[in-house]
Amino acid sequence: MSGPERINAPGCAATIEFDIAQAILAAHALPLGTEHIPLDAAAGRLLAAPVVARIDSPRRDCAAMDGYALRSADLEYQMLLRIAGARYAGAWEGGSIGPGEAMRVMTGAPLPEGADRVVMIERCEVTGDRVRARPDPGERAHVRPRAGDFACGAPLLQSNTRLDPFALVSAAAADVGVVTVWRQPRVGIVATGDEIAVPGKAKASPHLIPDSLSLALTAFCTQWGAAEVEHVRVPDESEAIISTARAALGKSDLLILLGGAARGDRDHCRAALKTLGLDLVFADLAIKPGKPVWFGRLGSLHVLGLPGNPTAALTIARLFLAPLLAGLGGAGPASALQWVQLPVSAPVASNGPREAFLCGMTERGGAFIFQGQEASGQALLARTGLLVRRPSYAPALAAGESVSTLALRDGDIMAVLAAIIEAATSRRLASDKAEARVR
Repeated sequence: MSGPERINAPGCAATIEFDIAQAILAAHALPLGTEHIPLDAAAGRLLAAPVVARIDSPRRDCAAMDGYALRSADLEYQMLLRIAGARYAGAWEGGSIGPGEAMRVMTGAPLPEGADRVVMIERCEVTGDRVRARPDPGERAHVRPRAGDFACGAPLLQSNTRLDPFALVSAAAADVGVVTVWRQPRVGIVATGDEIAVPGKAKASPHLIPDSLSLALTAFCTQWGAAEVEHVRVPDESEAIISTARAALGKSDLLILLGGAARGDRDHCRAALKTLGLDLVFADLAIKPGKPVWFGRLGSLHVLGLPGNPTAALTIARLFLAPLLAGLGGAGPASALQWVQLPVSAPVASNGPREAFLCGMTERGGAFIFQGQEASGQALLARTGLLVRRPSYAPALAAGESVSTLALRDGDIMAVLAAIIEAATSRRLASDKAEARVR
């Protein structure tokens, strides 16, 4: 690696800016490749190639309603028509009718040769083997023409379409049994610390604390597209970290190390991985929380070091892990960082020298920033719906002024959109009232 792709900075002050670190990360967060999988196993996956229709839809002219297929010319005199049979959906041969004939058809049935319309069953009077059709004036023909929906060879889904339930309908209708998707990253998570224990076991000893991050990061990685996520807990010992990292080589695409990212006597992660050939890409960012975050490579293995404090770790996960996973999974890093401007619902203090990312939520059409932003705090995390970005030395803001926000979850995105609409509505109402006073 060369140029701006790597900043080796062991021992340096926190001088790397957030945007620079993001650009460096994006240069490494490249798609892992593609794979072909059955459509019935593709729910939620991201297309790496378009889906092209293999058949026409409909396969041939067919009835759009239950009723009688007939010739429009035979409707002129409202004559009784001979019922020449019946056709149902799934029948390939539609049969044929001649002048003075009609055929009973069900929705989806092939249209008989000679027929050019279907009259709804509610508009037909049947007497024995005869039928008189009385369509309303101007009523549609109720015929779905061959390839009226799409033709064989038509592209139905573009690359980078997420195969949600709606996209799966189109893919299945195209008679596609196998799709080409981006390969999902395989992730290993290593939680370091002599004091962490499996949740539910910490009460047994006063020196233990629950490992609240491993499960959270496992779920986070799955949410952002990881295929496989394994997590282990190891003590603050170099050999344990080296052994775990060595095992990840060849079976993981991304290794996440929790804790051991600072410079304490027991923070061994970077030094341990150096013995395996770690190429440190960046470290020590001018942001708060998350200054100790670092990123490197062990050959093809991406390695991300997160702080051990829960709020700091999950903040950094949203800012760096999410775009890294999105990039490796084919969606592109930028897809995970959709910043939205929202008004703040209360005054905001000025910021210090490090760019800050503050936990908050949507409230009254704006962004509400929580009091108490300790990196080690955990109580507010469940309520946090967005991050508020405050540049270094940003001035104080009055209520109503705008800030950049980033939603944490899919549901939070909807809350942010609702807040945007509410704020826009409030501004419009205020403007209307002002104009009314002027008049």
